[in-house]
Amino acid sequence: MSGGPVEPHYVDALGQRHDVPPKTLEAIRAAMSGGRGRRRAERPRDPDEALLVVLQRDTRRVGRAEVRLEDGSSRTIDDELPADLPLGYHLLRRRGARHDTRLIVAPPTCYLPDDYRGWGWAIQLYAARSRRSWGIGDLADLKRLAAWARRDGASIALVNPLASAAPILPQQPSPYFPASRRFRNPLYLRPEAMDGASETGGIADLAARAHALNGERTIDRDRIFELKLTAFEKIWSRAGRRRDPAFDAYLKEQGIGLTEYATFCALAERFDSGWQAWPVPYRRPDAPGVRRLAQDRAFTTRVRFHAWLQYQLDRQLARAGRVLPVMQDLPIGFDADGADAWAFQDVLAEGISVGAPPDEFNTKGQNWGLPPFIPDRLREAGYEPFLQTIRACLRHAGGLRIDHVMGLFRLFWIPKDMEPKDGAYVSGHADELLAIVALESHRAKAVIVGEDLGTVEESTRKDLMRRRVLSYRLVWFEQDPPDKFPEQALAAITTHDLPTVAGLWSGSDLEAQKRLHLSPNEEGTKAIKGRVTALTGASDRTALATVIARLHEALARAPSRLVTATLDDALAVEERPNMPATSTEWPNWSLALPRPIEDIMRAPLAARIARALAKGRSRVRRRL
Repeated sequence: MSGGPVEPHYVDALGQRHDVPPKTLEAIRAAMSGGRGRRRAERPRDPDEALLVVLQRDTRRVGRAEVRLEDGSSRTIDDELPADLPLGYHLLRRRGARHDTRLIVAPPTCYLPDDYRGWGWAIQLYAARSRRSWGIGDLADLKRLAAWARRDGASIALVNPLASAAPILPQQPSPYFPASRRFRNPLYLRPEAMDGASETGGIADLAARAHALNGERTIDRDRIFELKLTAFEKIWSRAGRRRDPAFDAYLKEQGIGLTEYATFCALAERFDSGWQAWPVPYRRPDAPGVRRLAQDRAFTTRVRFHAWLQYQLDRQLARAGRVLPVMQDLPIGFDADGADAWAFQDVLAEGISVGAPPDEFNTKGQNWGLPPFIPDRLREAGYEPFLQTIRACLRHAGGLRIDHVMGLFRLFWIPKDMEPKDGAYVSGHADELLAIVALESHRAKAVIVGEDLGTVEESTRKDLMRRRVLSYRLVWFEQDPPDKFPEQALAAITTHDLPTVAGLWSGSDLEAQKRLHLSPNEEGTKAIKGRVTALTGASDRTALATVIARLHEALARAPSRLVTATLDDALAVEERPNMPATSTEWPNWSLALPRPIEDIMRAPLAARIARALAKGRSRVRRRL
C-alpha cells in the first residue's frame, strides 16, 4: 500500500469523537494501492532512495557519493553530507545505488524578516470592477487598486486564487476549484493591455459590449469568456506572427509544465469537456493521440496560443506586483477533470475527494470534490507537482496564503458516495512539504500565511509557528479581543466563506442561511455579535458604517505581523462572496462589488478603515 497512515477516528471542531466506518477505511486503502497506470515501471524503493530532504547545515550519512549541485557543479562525499551545502534542489549519486536521489536542502524556517509589519486589503479580484472592466475585475484593476492602497500606506494586497479554469463553457466560477493551480485564468487579462492590442481592430467594439456587463451585479463569466476569447484571438492573430524573444524565454523557463497545460487547453476545446470524457488516446499527456497531435501544425499553433495567454497574464501580474506586493492564495486542490489532474494523475487517489468534518459553522461537514495526492507516490515523484505549484503561486508575489494549511499535515478523505462525516484523516509528509515551502519562500522573499481555521491539532499550530508561518486569526472565531492576538499571525475580521460585518450585524446573513436550510449555528452567531458589541460599544441605533469602522479600529490594535480588511466591508456589503454547502442556491464567487473601484477610492468608510489600520501598524512598530 502507498500513502500515509489512515486515522481510525477523529474529533471534530465541536469536540465530538467519530469512529471511522470500516467501509471508509477499506475504500481509502483501496484508493492508495490502486490508481491509474503509472508512467514508469513499478519497483520497490528505499524511502531515501527516491528523495532526501535535509535542512541547511544538517548532516546526514549517505556513504560515498557525488552531489551534482543545482548550479551544475559537483561535490564528492566520503560519508556525511557537508554542512555547507547550498540551498536548492540537487542530485545525489551514491556509489553502488541503482538510481539517483533528489536531494533538497532547505532553510529551517520560511522567509519572515524580524521587522516585517504591515496591513493591506483582501480583494476578491473578480468582484472589484472598474468602469473599464470587461464585466469582471482584472489585473489592470488590481494594479490600480494597488496604487491606491499604497498611497494610504498599505504594504500588501491579498487576492483570491487567480488559478486557471478550463477554456470551455460553462466557466467554473470558483477560484478554489481550478483546472490548474500552476497557471492563471485568462479572464483576469485586460485585453487593451496585451501586447499588440493597440494595433488590433475590433477591440473597441468588443470592449463596449463587455463594459455594458458592468451594470449587472452578477458576473456573467460565460459571456465575458466569449467576448474576451474573441479579443484574445484577434490580438494573437497580429502579435502571434511576431518573433518575441521574451515570450520564447518564458516558454523555455516554464518548460514541459506549460506545454502540458496548453495542450490540455487545446484538447479541452476540441472535445468540449474535461479529460476523463476524452477518447482514450488523449487521456494522458504521453498518450499516442497526444503525440500524434504534436506533429499537427494547426494544433500546435493553438497550444502556443494558450501558452501566450499565460505569458500575457505573467506580464500583467508582474506590473501589478511592482506597484504593491501581492499575496497570492493557494487553493487546497484542483478539479479532478482539469489540467493538473490530467498531468499528475499517476499520483492522485481515484474515487476520493477531500473536505472537512462538521464544525461550528458547517454542521454537516464539507465535501470539496477535489482529489488528493497519495502521499508516498507524491514523494516518489520528488514532490515535483507540489514544487511546481508553490513556485507558480509565489511568482511575482510578496506572500502566499495557503488555504487549509492543515492539508500539509493531514487531509480529510471522503470516498465517493459517502457523507462528509464518514470521512477519515490521512497523514502526509508534512516536514518535507514545509521544507519546500520554506525554500521557495526564501527564493521569492515572500511571507507565508497558513489558513489554520476549523479543526486544527495544537501540534500543527506549534510546528507552523516554529517554521515562521503566520497563523490566520479572525475576529469572528477568536474569543480574545484583537489586542490579544498572537504576533506571528495575519489578523482579519472575516473571510470569503463567512459573514461580512454588515451581514452579521444586520442579521441578513443568518436569515439567508435559514432560507437555504443550512442549519446555521444561531448561538454561535449571537455570541459573535455580542463580541462585536463589546469591541465597538455599538447598539441597534448605531449607524452601520460606524460599527464597521469601530470594529476595524479594534482590529488595528492587534500586534500581529499583518492585518487585512476586505473591500466588501469597506462598502458595507451584506452578502458574503461564498456560502459553503450551496451551489446554484447562492451566487457563489459571482457577486461583484455594488460600486466600481473608482467609487471605493473615494468612499469615506474605506478611507477611515485605511487610516485605522495604518495608525495601528505605526503603534506596533513603535513598540518594537
